[in-house]
Amino acid sequence: MNTTVLRTELRRSVAPWAGAAVLTGALAFLYLIDGSWWRGGTAWTAQWTSLALWTRGLLFYLWPLTVGLGALQGLRDHRSRMPELLSSTPRPAWQRAAVPAGATALALACAYVLLVLVGGVQVFAHTDYTHLGWLPIATVGALSLVAGAVLGMGVARALPSMLTPPALTMAAFTFTVLMNASLGHTETAAPNGVPESEPNRLSLLSPTVEEVHNVFVTLSASVHVGQTLWLLGLAATGFTLLVAATPRTRLLAVTPALAGAVLALLVLPADPQRMYVVDESAATPVCDGPVCVARVHRERLAEVAGPGRKALRLLHDALGDRAPDTVRENTAVQPDGTTPRWSRDTVLFGFDDGLVGGAKGEELTRALVAEGMAPDCTPVGWSGVGGDLYAQAVAVGWVLGDLKPLPGTEASGLHHQVDAQARPVWKKLRALPRAEQLSRIGAMRDAAFSCEGDAFDALKGGGSR
Repeated sequence: MNTTVLRTELRRSVAPWAGAAVLTGALAFLYLIDGSWWRGGTAWTAQWTSLALWTRGLLFYLWPLTVGLGALQGLRDHRSRMPELLSSTPRPAWQRAAVPAGATALALACAYVLLVLVGGVQVFAHTDYTHLGWLPIATVGALSLVAGAVLGMGVARALPSMLTPPALTMAAFTFTVLMNASLGHTETAAPNGVPESEPNRLSLLSPTVEEVHNVFVTLSASVHVGQTLWLLGLAATGFTLLVAATPRTRLLAVTPALAGAVLALLVLPADPQRMYVVDESAATPVCDGPVCVARVHRERLAEVAGPGRKALRLLHDALGDRAPDTVRENTAVQPDGTTPRWSRDTVLFGFDDGLVGGAKGEELTRALVAEGMAPDCTPVGWSGVGGDLYAQAVAVGWVLGDLKPLPGTEASGLHHQVDAQARPVWKKLRALPRAEQLSRIGAMRDAAFSCEGDAFDALKGGGSR
């Protein structure tokens, strides 16, 4: 492609405006709305994989916009009343189509790269864990914008009407909604009987991805391959429509998209656990003696090592041989609604846990003691205040000999509620003979680690739920 022609196309066409719309729209959404993409370890500026997944999530809105802008670009010749003049020139149709399509693709790809760079600069400042596993996620995102724009251009070339761009935009938006709602999700029941919704294979035909909930989750290689095949098919259909001159050729232009869809559905995994998988590299433990964090958080090992060792000593003094002997960051990824799995031999914690998040020094020690004594049995992805938090407060007070607010409860205003429930039970527990105290603590831990009983009720001398 002649670079002079390409520069002219970039100056005089919709292409640079399409790129500017994508970039400014994405940044406005991210910076003007206070959403979950700014919070915790999965913030879009916290880790590379989270950055790639959050920017892909923006395609829920940006992809339909790109399809519409591509359609607007595809109407240019029709608005100028030049199709007949251009068809009479000796220049091949594919060369004429390649210039505007290439300019649009370049502008959109550059816009997406700039968006990733804005987040990447901040990620680079927040973590020293660098890897290349996020690149396929971002690359497929850029490809989806290019494919959507070229498809819009081709459809507008085949259906030259001013109604085509808005109609295509709405059709593309409807497609993303359906792929991320009814058609792309299957209703299931969690182990506790509560209805849940899981993504199915069709959801992966959407350019967007599920919301990021866990820093250890990434997309599998088969997802990248399947989505690439699908998007290449869409792009090929769009480009074929751009150069098609007869109704039969336009009809045959649908073939690449259909072939891409078939191939993609053969490659894409059907099991949600094979779509969003654990990033084994990020989850690799990095240890300082008995205290370990995941590789993705290795810069935080120093702040956890000291409180972790102290928590283990306190637990050993209180429980003896029944105490855990290691502290590890919890890297397990479980579906929403499932019951957490805990280990009696290891204190498992997460940096986004309500108790551990933001805690340092003595507060972090108290939080780790709470996790080692009575881990929370709230189903994954749920939140609430109840017996598990009260049991943790009593258990930490029993180990340390003093009932203080748990880390994180003062800022959220929960400490008065927790203290009102926990203090009477703590006082009665400490007044009991040592043997009875150990018996109730043992019953509490049995209920907490199995998630089959009421840990707080066990401290009061009651039975299971």
